[in-house]
Amino acid sequence: MSAQALPNPWQAMAGVLQRDLRLALRRKAEWLGAVFFFVVVVALFPLAIGPEPDTLRLIGPGVLWVAALLASMLSLGRLFEADHLDGSLEQLALSAAPLSWLVVAKLGAHWLISGLPLVLLSPILGLQFGLGPEALGLLALTLLIGTPVLSLLGAIGAALTLGVRGGGVLQSLLLLPLYVPVLVFGTGAVDAQMRGLGAQAHVSVLLALLLAAAALSPWACAAALRLALE
Repeated sequence: MSAQALPNPWQAMAGVLQRDLRLALRRKAEWLGAVFFFVVVVALFPLAIGPEPDTLRLIGPGVLWVAALLASMLSLGRLFEADHLDGSLEQLALSAAPLSWLVVAKLGAHWLISGLPLVLLSPILGLQFGLGPEALGLLALTLLIGTPVLSLLGAIGAALTLGVRGGGVLQSLLLLPLYVPVLVFGTGAVDAQMRGLGAQAHVSVLLALLLAAAALSPWACAAALRLALE
């Protein structure tokens, strides 16, 4: 076989990424629902807590992070389910490209449509909590690092519960303990910065979590998907 005839995993990944993004643009209601949920939850908290500036500044990072975590979980159910129902997932598993590489492309598309909007909206929504420019910038940075971790870890839960009755509840039970460190260090970074303690350690831990999740999640998802297809 000539070198030109060999399958190119990069082209396969690009094809899966473009396909998922096109499908997302056709089904705007599915991913806009998670973004709308994020905006509504964050916007309602100041109305419920009251106008006290110190209280709002104290709870703001935690509220934004918890809302982002829940919004990310809302979109996980559609990560593999639609492809599983229409047979596309089986075709991906049978393709010459490694399934783990194709999972990376699907995760990239998932983050672009469900994670990136949360990062972009967070500084705007953070203004109603009275956060300063440095805190807003750090909040956006921690979400930029942390939301891909949520997608990577969430994909493992979505793959393990694929096709399982009541999989949404089981998925939540599996993922919430894994999400706790991301939530703690994400909110801790902003809180430490506002207290003048420095956020470098928290950001470093978030980066370490991102590297670990990126290294393990695609292969774990590929193994779980193959089990679900058997």
